Amino acid sequence: MINPTRLKLARTRRQLTIKALAEHVGLTTRMVSEYEKERCTSFPPEKTIEAFSQALNYPAAFFLLEENVDEVDVSSVSFRSLKSMKASQQHAAISAGSIGVMLNCYFEDRFNLFSHDLPDFTGLDPELAASIIRTEWGLGTKSISHVISLLEKHGVRIFTLDEDTLAVDAFSFWRDGTPYIFLNTKKSGERSRFDAAHELGHLLLHRNQIPQGKDIEREADCFASFFLMPKDTVLIYSGRYISIQDIIKLKRNWKVSAMALIFQMKNIGVISDWQHRSLIIEASKLGLRTTEIEGIPRETSKLIPQLINSLKEQGISIKSIAEELKLPFDEITSLLFMMGVISGDGVESVVRERPVLRLVT
Repeated sequence: MINPTRLKLARTRRQLTIKALAEHVGLTTRMVSEYEKERCTSFPPEKTIEAFSQALNYPAAFFLLEENVDEVDVSSVSFRSLKSMKASQQHAAISAGSIGVMLNCYFEDRFNLFSHDLPDFTGLDPELAASIIRTEWGLGTKSISHVISLLEKHGVRIFTLDEDTLAVDAFSFWRDGTPYIFLNTKKSGERSRFDAAHELGHLLLHRNQIPQGKDIEREADCFASFFLMPKDTVLIYSGRYISIQDIIKLKRNWKVSAMALIFQMKNIGVISDWQHRSLIIEASKLGLRTTEIEGIPRETSKLIPQLINSLKEQGISIKSIAEELKLPFDEITSLLFMMGVISGDGVESVVRERPVLRLVT
């Protein structure tokens, strides 16, 4: 029998409706619906399985595995741009989240990964939460050199999203006591860092509630701003004239976008309303709403290369992982900071520096 949860995952990952998939495979919409809703109890013809495989670009064996996909609950996921996001994009991203959970289970079965130590800050003021977590993690007021590495060290599972849209910028959720963050690969280095901090805010502040809505998003933004740009380190620039050139120079201190720094300076009273408006106008003229001048490289995982290298030493390649999980190769690489990898190994494309985190096997 075709596993309906797996057929649905593959279909939503490819952003196809049931009707569109039916047209691709030459079946009626009703028949495809029955396969997906477990109403078809007979074993399908081999040509039908192969048709699904070709239409969805998933191995035929994926649809026949008995183990159900543990679908991520949409109400547990934080999305920043629900209004600008199509339903098909939302479903595709959530399905990517389900595959990320599969990959995490694969790694946890083979390695002793970091356990999370994220406290429950539900109901806490975002600025206070940012200050407390910085203290607990020994950050003081210094700039965070590498946000992704820091979060991985504290047990957050971080994956990438190679979605061909900026509508899905990032999202996070808790699953079986494990925190997950997914980051869009299309964002700049500065915005990706802010996205990671924003999602950390959701994980800390909204653990016991549905992490959706304008107020919820504002709280996560506020947390991210104070997490990346502590108030005391920004206040020292009070009382002086701040030009857009100063912003471009100063943003390097915290590795944030020019816009994020302008908003934070306004929020804590470093600049006046008039200065804020003037800086926003100048920033817009320079295109700083979407790009950066003298931007930083995108951060990448420091944990995943260690896992990949360790598996390689055991004779297990990325291709082997895909074959064991019966998943398309590109679904694996797109989640593991390995976009564009075409080799069955792929390690050379991931590891660009000596790993600094220690993996316990």
